[in-house]
Amino acid sequence: MNWRDHITADPKICHGKACFRGTRIMVSVVLDCLAADMSADAIIAEYPSLSKAAIHAALAYSSELAQERVVVT
Repeated sequence: MNWRDHITADPKICHGKACFRGTRIMVSVVLDCLAADMSADAIIAEYPSLSKAAIHAALAYSSELAQERVVVT
């Protein structure tokens, strides 16, 4: 899974936050939905322009970010 096929960040769209390509749906919205235990099907019902591959891309994107940063608790 190459998340870059599904996710982009453009300073002119949503203030440069990571969004799904061709939409203004921020990756953080989908990650919040997943964290709230929504299923992929429920997310797609809310955001029909997304696919299961896009949702998997969000997970791959967040996984890569987690590897690059340390969260102090």
